[in-house]
Amino acid sequence: MPALIDSHAHLNDPAFAGDLNAVLGRLKEAGVAAVINVGYDVPSSRRAVEQAHTWPFIYAAVAVHPHDAATFDSEAEAVIGGLARDARVVAIGETGLDYYRNLSPRQRQQEVFRWHLDLARTLRLPVIVHDRDAHGDTLRILKKAAPFPAGGVLHCFSGSWEMARECLDMGFYISLAGPVTFKNAARLREIAGRVPMDRLLVETDCPYLTPEPHRGKRNEPAYVKLVVEAVAVTRGLPFEAVAEATAANARRLFGL
Repeated sequence: MPALIDSHAHLNDPAFAGDLNAVLGRLKEAGVAAVINVGYDVPSSRRAVEQAHTWPFIYAAVAVHPHDAATFDSEAEAVIGGLARDARVVAIGETGLDYYRNLSPRQRQQEVFRWHLDLARTLRLPVIVHDRDAHGDTLRILKKAAPFPAGGVLHCFSGSWEMARECLDMGFYISLAGPVTFKNAARLREIAGRVPMDRLLVETDCPYLTPEPHRGKRNEPAYVKLVVEAVAVTRGLPFEAVAEATAANARRLFGL
């Protein structure tokens, strides 16, 4: 079976504190060769880097999620900026906008998003973008900040094909997660069928967004195989073709 890459996971999340070794064993059994372990605040970013130094198949990304933008201060800037220079860090993220929960003021979310984009540009690292119910402002900020020398990815993509096309035009990859397996995910399956194969990534976003048939339970990297299967069915391609292409894309984007 071809190697799989989970391009967005949170093995640094407390949900895995009790059985991380078992989770890592299962992902190996499932054929997952590498995991991008994504930070979402200062502690989780530190943990992502620590785990990347512990296990060679884990790579780190560091950032502060828009949920915590309100508390993003000069100390957080210094910590994230320092961690980002670690040799095991392959991306800045996840950063972006979340207007679904609005846990931080929208203006502050936008300011912190721009800060992360500037950091990614300075360090020539790809950026991992979180966008939930904020498609218009996300696109506006990305367009104004472009170009991105190292590219980036719209993770767990939830926008329209028109938005995907604009992001592709800016050099971004589009990543699909567990929701593409859901019965009511017609729009996501359209995206899965239309994104050029050389710009498509797969992810779990674990411990969240568990794919069918495990929906309702904790997600983990081994389940990225189910995302690949759903994309393969949608595109009418062999599982192996999608697995190989998405893994090659992840290696290219993150410099693995």
